[in-house]
Amino acid sequence: MTIWESIIYGIIQGLTEFLPVSSSGHLAILQTIFKSGFGEDSLSFSVLLHLGTLLAVFIVYAKDIWELICSFFTLCGKLIHKKHKMEDFTVSERMVIFVLIATLPLIPAALLDKYIAALSGYVWAVGLILIVNAVMLYISDKLARENLYPEEVKPKNALVVGLVQVFAVLPGLSRSGSTITAGLSQGFRREYAVKFSFILSIPAILGACVLELPDFISQTLAENDTSLLLTYIAGALSAMIVGILAIKLLIMISKKSNFRVFSYYCAAAGALAIVLGIIGLF
Repeated sequence: MTIWESIIYGIIQGLTEFLPVSSSGHLAILQTIFKSGFGEDSLSFSVLLHLGTLLAVFIVYAKDIWELICSFFTLCGKLIHKKHKMEDFTVSERMVIFVLIATLPLIPAALLDKYIAALSGYVWAVGLILIVNAVMLYISDKLARENLYPEEVKPKNALVVGLVQVFAVLPGLSRSGSTITAGLSQGFRREYAVKFSFILSIPAILGACVLELPDFISQTLAENDTSLLLTYIAGALSAMIVGILAIKLLIMISKKSNFRVFSYYCAAAGALAIVLGIIGLF
């Protein structure tokens, strides 16, 4: 892999990880088309790309994340002192609880990783899922109720978002799009739905990296190639930079418009992938 290929993959990862068009779907299609996926080339590169997008979330939401870290400890203190009612917790402490609740459904979903990886090899299947993603984005505004302030959100609302996030492990179904749509359907205000989606991506991305950590360490030690490592880092940096821009863009779009433009794009990309897959080009 050249440094330019690494940067291109990083741009695609950073852009599609946070815009509601599915990074896994796009990368699966590109890897099939070019007959050389970075997953096969190097697991180390895959992990570094994910870390790059993770850093993007930390940078954009640094203030909120620091507040959540502090709230985690104050929450633990309240629980020790037997304060268990939601009314006893601040908005930030509630967010900590909601993130934990919404992340739990991903634990059993990790067992399906091998089957999901196999599905990524079928371009027509990824295309079908992209069209499902397009429909979801198209109706997201119709599902929006936006009648709950952050202090009114309940654990059951967070659980619904977490359950929907499980389906986003499918290549072609956007994690950000599905969780934001689920949040809107539960009555989250748009700004809170977007923030919750991106904060929720932290344990999801971090969990994926942890699962790959043993292979990542062994492969990195086996490669022992400084120039290759620099190539990987270039991809991770491009994923981080583009990821920051993608998050800010989605925040801006969510305030002023709906996701229909992404819906049209996913429908077109999905239809093209299905046609190419059926005629056997890829």
